[in-house]
Amino acid sequence: MLKNYIIALFIAFVVVSCKDTKQDAAKNTETTEENTFAKENYTKKEVMIEMRDGIKLHTTIYSPKDTSKSYPMLLKRSPYSCRPYGEDKFPSRVGPNKYLMEEGNIMVYQDVRGRWNSEGVYDNMRAFIPNKSGNETDEASDTYDTIEWLINNVENNNGNVGTYGISYPGFYTTYSLLSGHPALKAASPQACIGDFFFDDFIHNGAFLLTYWRITSLFGNMKTEPTKESWYTFADVGTEDQYQFFLDNMPLSKLNAYYDSTNVFLEQIKEHVTYDDFWQSRGIIQHLKDIKPAVMTVGGQFDAEDLYGPYNTYKHIEANSNNYNTVVFGPWSHGDWSRTKDRQVIGNIHFGDGISDYFQKEIETKFFNHFLKGNADGNTGLPEAHMFDTGAKKWFSFESWPPENTSKQHFYLHPNESLTQQVQKGIQTSSDFVSDPKKPVPYSEDIKFVFTPRKYMTDDQRFASRRPDVLTFETEVLDDDITLAGDILAKLNVSTSGDAADWIVKVVDVFPSDIENTDDVQDHLKLSNYHMMVRSEVLRGRFRNSMTNPEPFVPNAKTAVNLKLQDVFHTFKKGHKIQVQIQSTFFPYIDANPQTYVDNIFEAKEDDFQAQTHKVYHDSSIEFTVLK
Repeated sequence: MLKNYIIALFIAFVVVSCKDTKQDAAKNTETTEENTFAKENYTKKEVMIEMRDGIKLHTTIYSPKDTSKSYPMLLKRSPYSCRPYGEDKFPSRVGPNKYLMEEGNIMVYQDVRGRWNSEGVYDNMRAFIPNKSGNETDEASDTYDTIEWLINNVENNNGNVGTYGISYPGFYTTYSLLSGHPALKAASPQACIGDFFFDDFIHNGAFLLTYWRITSLFGNMKTEPTKESWYTFADVGTEDQYQFFLDNMPLSKLNAYYDSTNVFLEQIKEHVTYDDFWQSRGIIQHLKDIKPAVMTVGGQFDAEDLYGPYNTYKHIEANSNNYNTVVFGPWSHGDWSRTKDRQVIGNIHFGDGISDYFQKEIETKFFNHFLKGNADGNTGLPEAHMFDTGAKKWFSFESWPPENTSKQHFYLHPNESLTQQVQKGIQTSSDFVSDPKKPVPYSEDIKFVFTPRKYMTDDQRFASRRPDVLTFETEVLDDDITLAGDILAKLNVSTSGDAADWIVKVVDVFPSDIENTDDVQDHLKLSNYHMMVRSEVLRGRFRNSMTNPEPFVPNAKTAVNLKLQDVFHTFKKGHKIQVQIQSTFFPYIDANPQTYVDNIFEAKEDDFQAQTHKVYHDSSIEFTVLK
């Protein structure tokens, strides 16, 4: 059951349970209707498509039974299987959304090379080969060969192909842009991985420990095509994630659960800097002169993939002249593909019908224009369609970040205040003792999760009241302040040791008179709620270079700049802006021993030492503020 649950987290069509039983009933009815619709209106065919090197990839094709007209093809390539297998078995929905399914499109799914029922050897984030020769292959050539076969062999296709996918399938969607096939007209990378050193498993050199358990999904290799899972997840024997990982420090203790057959985990443990291994697997640097239309989609509260979508859009925008747009809503990972009406992240309700609006008014219009319409780029859709997670409504912009923004600095003052007033000559600091054996939790919740979705909007009061978390806060705002773009923490710090992590959180402090909603956990209230808006970590050794780490000089004042991913959030009048700074965020991020070692996976127990950290009051937070 656990294995199936974790796999389901990756599948775009997973249905998240609602608290409201009426919503549950409606959701179950819709799922049944969709399943009936797909089976009654589509035929299913399973084929093995041969690649240029002779390897065959399992491909499932759903074609409308109405053969009186031609249709475009929507292709999703995935490492998570084409299930259900069998030409008489149908999923609850085919295609990106029910609207595209109901109006009729040819829906194609493919197990990528080395996964599930496809042949070949799997390579996690397979490197792109720019100048292939002979029978050299990568995911771009596999996409090209697949499209070429589909165009020439699937009946009633109109010659146009679109690609889409969420998370890892989003990565393959981005990769399809490098295939160069002329039939590929539109692509929508969604929650797409851009670079595994900054997405998912690693953030700025820090290992995301909560992802450790899932590494076997990517790391255990199969030897032949299969329709059954071949990997297993570690049996941890507890629901207390914090305590489990605390008991298994240093990280070498976890070797008892996974051995060297977990290839991906071994790669993470071996390549602890941004070396050639990781750099070659990044896809963003190759996104130049892109021809197909692109619509990148992401969630503002996606704990897995924020770096990828933002940087995919920005890099294409800077290096191509194609139709290129971006959409970000108040979603966690993949929420926009689901059918639930009420959009809630953690304890915060953002509105109703948001995902359905995206599917009907944005995603469907995008694909229809370029695959069925005149494809002239006049879609009626904005360049950037962004949801303000503070004002809780959609806005459209001609660019992202918007042009009418300015960089504004907020300074960290001695009295724990956050203000735009500069105090020159200040040499004081705020100090705290960081003990890796008593790390700051990333959440109050007691459970074992792979992707901690709700923590992205969690109440941070529990952290702000700890002595090892520094808190800086504005006065109550007299006017709204809207952040629209990235955030740069310009810290001046020191440590009594020679190694440290730095975590910065930007928090929206609600007024005390705000009313609760039914979405709030029983032990919490929205009164004075500290909603996390954005957070990020930098493993301090990488402050100057991701490829050449270096220790801190003990007690020496040192500049540490930490970039947080973009936000679009209005801090409303009557709220406060808060910044929290800490050095542990456990076990979302593994605990830095705070003694410099070349490879933290090889740290010894006595390397883990409490150290005194200082944040000097000439530090600032640079916000991108909408005028």
